[in-house]
Amino acid sequence: MGLLTILKKLKQKEKEMRILMLGLDNAGKTTILKKFNGEDISEIAPTLGFNIKTLEHRGYQLNCWDVGGQKSLRSYWRNYFESTDGLIWVVDSADKRRLEDCKKEMYALLQEERLLGATLLVFANKQDLPGALSKQEIREVLDLDNIQTHHWMIIDCSAVTGQNLVEGVDWLVDDISKRIFSLD
Repeated sequence: MGLLTILKKLKQKEKEMRILMLGLDNAGKTTILKKFNGEDISEIAPTLGFNIKTLEHRGYQLNCWDVGGQKSLRSYWRNYFESTDGLIWVVDSADKRRLEDCKKEMYALLQEERLLGATLLVFANKQDLPGALSKQEIREVLDLDNIQTHHWMIIDCSAVTGQNLVEGVDWLVDDISKRIFSLD
């Protein structure tokens, strides 16, 4: 029995996934996590460091790491890469002036060796705001169709209304579970 098979069996018993949630500052990472968990979102402060939430979802334990996105904190992101099963990249769809920076940071992450096996979910957040770019426009600006190193999906959402948050996490969990918990 190979090491990979043994590791997959161990993970299968745990039904545990490590999810890393990243994006530029003010993209809505903490709001998404709190809304998904049914918490109050009326007062959210910028994340200076990280938040960890463990959520139960469809029989899986999701250990979600929400890491601050300020420019001064991005160099610390690499400290959170180890054993990541899924990466949620949150985009502020209404912040057109920072989309190039958003794209640059996302592509830098996708080059990281410790994230190579991770499933990528791109949340095109803030769809409830006037002037927000559509999911298709975000897909084009971020050049998502050229990503060949990761399984990925883009979902338009609103952290405030909760629109499509469950659908996005469902897709992420399904993709990770097919990869990790099925023994081929």
